[in-house]
Amino acid sequence: MSATASTSSQILHHTTAFLSETLSQPELRHHLFSTFLQTLPSKLTKPLNFASQTVENAISTTIPSIRSSSLRLAEKLLLSNSNNSFSSFLLSLIYSLCNRTFDASLNLLDVFYIDPPLARLEIAPFLFQELFLIHFNPILDWYNEERLKILSSLSLSYGYNSDDERSIISTTTCLSKISGDQAIGLKDLERDHEDLLDFNCRIFVEYFKQVLRNNDAEDMIVPPLILLRKPSEGDHDDDDDDKVVFSDEVKIKTQEFGSTNRRSLDSSMEDVNKSPGGGKHAPPKDFVCPITTHIFNDPVTLETGQTYERRAIQEWIDRGNSSCPITRQNLISTHLPKTNYVLKRLIASWQEKNPSSPKLKPEKILSVSPNSVISQATIDGTMSELRVSITNLCTSEILKEAEMAVLKIERFWIQANIEIEMQSLLSKPPVINGLVEILFNSVDTQVLKSTVLLLSELASRDENVIQTLTRVDSDVECVIELFKKGLLEAVVLVYLLRPTVVSLIEMDIVDYLLVMLSNREDDDFPMMCINPKTAALILLGDILRNSSEESLLVIVRSIVSTKTIDKIVASLKAKQVNERIAAVSILLRCILEDGKCRNIVADKAELAFVLESFAEVNDGEQFEIVHFLSELVKLNRRNLNEQILHFLKDEGTFSTMHTLLIYLQNSLHDQSPIVAGLLLQLDLLDEPRKMSIYREEAIDTLISCLRNSEFPVTQISAAETILSLQGRFSYSGKSLARAILLKRAGLDRNYKAFMRKDQRRQKISADAQDTMEEEKASEEWERKVAFVLVSHEFGLLFEALAEGLKSKYEELHSICFMASTWLVYMLSILPDTGIRGAARVCLLKHFVIIFRSEKNTDDRVLSLLALNTFIRDPEGLHDLTPHMKDILKDLRELKKSSALAFQMLKVFSEEHDNSADIWNHKEISQEDCSINGEVLAITCFKAKVFSGHSDGTIKVWRSGVSELHLVQEIREHTKPVTSLAILHSSEKLYSGSLDRTIRVYTLFFYASSAP
Repeated sequence: MSATASTSSQILHHTTAFLSETLSQPELRHHLFSTFLQTLPSKLTKPLNFASQTVENAISTTIPSIRSSSLRLAEKLLLSNSNNSFSSFLLSLIYSLCNRTFDASLNLLDVFYIDPPLARLEIAPFLFQELFLIHFNPILDWYNEERLKILSSLSLSYGYNSDDERSIISTTTCLSKISGDQAIGLKDLERDHEDLLDFNCRIFVEYFKQVLRNNDAEDMIVPPLILLRKPSEGDHDDDDDDKVVFSDEVKIKTQEFGSTNRRSLDSSMEDVNKSPGGGKHAPPKDFVCPITTHIFNDPVTLETGQTYERRAIQEWIDRGNSSCPITRQNLISTHLPKTNYVLKRLIASWQEKNPSSPKLKPEKILSVSPNSVISQATIDGTMSELRVSITNLCTSEILKEAEMAVLKIERFWIQANIEIEMQSLLSKPPVINGLVEILFNSVDTQVLKSTVLLLSELASRDENVIQTLTRVDSDVECVIELFKKGLLEAVVLVYLLRPTVVSLIEMDIVDYLLVMLSNREDDDFPMMCINPKTAALILLGDILRNSSEESLLVIVRSIVSTKTIDKIVASLKAKQVNERIAAVSILLRCILEDGKCRNIVADKAELAFVLESFAEVNDGEQFEIVHFLSELVKLNRRNLNEQILHFLKDEGTFSTMHTLLIYLQNSLHDQSPIVAGLLLQLDLLDEPRKMSIYREEAIDTLISCLRNSEFPVTQISAAETILSLQGRFSYSGKSLARAILLKRAGLDRNYKAFMRKDQRRQKISADAQDTMEEEKASEEWERKVAFVLVSHEFGLLFEALAEGLKSKYEELHSICFMASTWLVYMLSILPDTGIRGAARVCLLKHFVIIFRSEKNTDDRVLSLLALNTFIRDPEGLHDLTPHMKDILKDLRELKKSSALAFQMLKVFSEEHDNSADIWNHKEISQEDCSINGEVLAITCFKAKVFSGHSDGTIKVWRSGVSELHLVQEIREHTKPVTSLAILHSSEKLYSGSLDRTIRVYTLFFYASSAP
């Protein structure tokens, strides 16, 4: 019976203490995360690394909404990638942050069940000691007893009396006297001890879970018995000899302790004595690396139980292998463990005892391992035949013999299953050159396919093979020519050799890639390191990424004309992530070069697979995905755009909006505007709420980028994104903002001509009913977007646009002018919340300058459209007074060509008696108020003048005959006072400020003598 039964409170106490310590120490978390990531298979590294970053973001943030959304996203991602120790560990942290201690404990216990060695040695050794080890005393007693037996046999062998106190000898003395068989016994004992700890650890995980679920009920759960050996053969069926059934849910693969890996001393001695040429000086088999066939210098024992020389197994892994060379089992981690010092000490002791042992020869080595699945005789026979074939390939002057050698080598490669030895032989330059000679001279299709297969497999595993093949340009050209002649498998080798984009274009490979991709038939390709069509797609993507503008346009036209685009769209749902990303890259460039492509892509694309790929790719590829999606919602139909946006928002295993938010916070400055634009559109699908972290972050980013004068390209991108948010596009995806605004300004002839040309070019006709519905949807979207943009921080965007209008870069100035005109025009439609005054302060002077100085009539009319919004308010007319004379002159010139100019001229005429001179004046008095900044508002009441200033001050003046006298001064506002009004009936003064407050003052007037 094990130790005293555990209680749920004890389990929760220990697990909660460990999780609290982990959450409070960032360096500890980073170390644990790195440890877990090193053990993961490559396919899980990307998503779980993204999940860990999301959890870390939730831990570090102080904003509750970001924390909760981060935790939800991470939980969803982890539940879709469960059944590994890292996912369970991260879930335990998430549930701990959510105060779900029960779930947190269960998931932390799962770490000990899924990977006991990692949990007890690397992740939580103290928790293992406190929670598990107190139950494992029988295992420790068994280990000490077995170890004592081995050391006692050593004592007897050298004449020690076990009953005599003098028979007690040191471990060092034992190791110096130890025999090979006793060394194996100690090694097997260590292995069995570790296996027992792992096996019982899983048993007690189930026990602890039962205790937690029982929650200290009256029926106490008795701890399970400690397992010290595998049940006897009579306890299970013959076909389950290597399994131990623990419960209905758990079946654990294990080895038979003390039988398979441990041999008797007699049989071991017999093996050593019978070793060929070895005699008593031949080393034990377990002291010899099965790869190098030499005695271990730095032994490492893999999770499969097999031991190798560190240098040899590292080279095996570096060549792209992820399995054990002997057992062929896939390795959970390719990160090598620490040196097996127990075995190393045993080897050192044996070598001290046998100083004259002969140097080991490869052919004298016994079988690789007792558990090896490959017999040494079969290996030797295969390798012998392989060497003969390699010799024929490299030396024969008869082409037929060399071709037969290639076919035999291919058969060995596919069937022999000994890639490490074969790869070492085939990767040598003479063999590679021999295979290249076959490519140059053979006309046999099957031989050429076999040669390409071998070269592709070798190149995918060994960088030296690629260097050998690319050393001579004609070799690469030969492979490309074979592909162009119809040997489609050769495209894989072209992909692996990575020739320059310039050379690929010069050799006219693009058209052949397109033909291969557009082929409707599913070619029966052999099993290769990568599917040939996938290789062709990735090659095409690389070519498009690195082509000049001229070459890019030619390739895009070829893709569209050959209808290959349909096949590329289908690759968006490919199994391989790299194929999906290549498809995204190609389609993005097609859309940017030929806008009508987006309609084809939007109609057929499976975007769910694209969203799933986001967490598995690098930063540059993530931006390509975001850019692709943002271009996809620039269709000429508003309803279709919103359907795609809804799909992006609602689909996927994790929140698209939160993923974009995290990506936006870490993106490069030139990428940020596009990411922010897509995030803002997703947020605006619902009715604008009072507060949205996504919207605030997106608009703040756009404003920040627009003000970033150090990077004009980023400024232009931000301005274009703002303008594109209007949501109106042509069939080719170009913004219709300018045409729409000119139409609203009365110049609709250009707009109608453009729309007729666009429809005629694309051969489309619009139904009247559909047009009305689309127009209604477009207007609703435009109002929604404009409202959130102008309302952000009380018109902060207008300040950024005003800075852009001052730019020396013509493109930035032009886009900021269009965006400013659009938003100011929308202020005339939206309810006035005081933002119109903020816009007037920032932009009015700029529109006046453009109206007076611009030669382009369209731009002058657009500036009038903005000014027309400002003159709706008395303050706007007042601010235009200094420029009125020049404005009237220009309005008279434009009134014949612009109805808007005529209307504004009429407004100015009605406002003043003298339409020519407006009004005559004579200055009587002037007061300097510069100490309080600009005078932004003024009003009068009972011979008193009230002025509002940009520093938040309100001043009261008494009007004299020829001058003003300051009566009182107050400063209640923290930002500029933009408006003042007096309610005469109640004698109250109202002030409005940019600090978002309205203040009310009661006016009292006392009689006083005039100065």
